[in-house]
Amino acid sequence: MAVQRPESRPVSVASPCINVCRMDEAGALCVGCLRTLDEIAGWSRASDDARRAILAAIDERRAGRDPQTPGLAP
Repeated sequence: MAVQRPESRPVSVASPCINVCRMDEAGALCVGCLRTLDEIAGWSRASDDARRAILAAIDERRAGRDPQTPGLAP
């Protein structure tokens, strides 16, 4: 019997991950992509609207950080 797998949906909102996966000293944000652990864990299940909201939150976080802080690459 063949195992049926759910069809994967096309990715229309790309992940902000830049493969610098390390949490900041406070453990609040990834220093690479500036996402929280909850945002990282939920990304694959998030709707496109939710993903866009996360990207907007990242932009706000980036705007409020010191330019010398890692994780600020556009």
